[in-house]
Amino acid sequence: MYSKPEDGPPPPATGFPMGGAGGGNTYYQAGGATTAFAVQGQAPVAAWSTGLCDCFDDCGNCCVTWLCPCITFGQIAEIIDRGSTSCGTSGALYALVMLLTCCHCVYSCFYRAKMRAQYGLQERPCADCCVHFCCEPCALCQEYRELKKRGFDMNLGWHANMERQGRTPATMPPHMHPGMTR
Repeated sequence: MYSKPEDGPPPPATGFPMGGAGGGNTYYQAGGATTAFAVQGQAPVAAWSTGLCDCFDDCGNCCVTWLCPCITFGQIAEIIDRGSTSCGTSGALYALVMLLTCCHCVYSCFYRAKMRAQYGLQERPCADCCVHFCCEPCALCQEYRELKKRGFDMNLGWHANMERQGRTPATMPPHMHPGMTR
């Protein structure tokens, strides 16, 4: 198998594509063996709009996050979940996990990973769990600022942001006209 540049490029893929529609690697199957080759032209991974330690760009949110991180987490979670969970519910669950287990960073790092997947953000400066474990407030502030720079008014919540942007929230069913009546 191809392992060194001096060995030359990998042989051309034969067979038929297996998956690959969601990005990542494209798999080809030929003769019972499945081989992975990196897909050229993947969408580039975007950089965060602010750094992890740029907390003082928004001093108000920085203070709120340091004093009561469940508020900031709730606001972030509502936007990332696209309104399927409310700010209050997410914040209360975060506070409960924090009080009972002291492992709230594990819970919030899943939302960071979900946010990165939604917006194509880099996993920087290190893995999501490490960022939240080492500096939970800075991570929450960075996520808050990122959503704010993407046009969300974090105090409004998902549904009000969708109304403000003139879009119907994704969680609401389409308006149905009544059928025929007698």
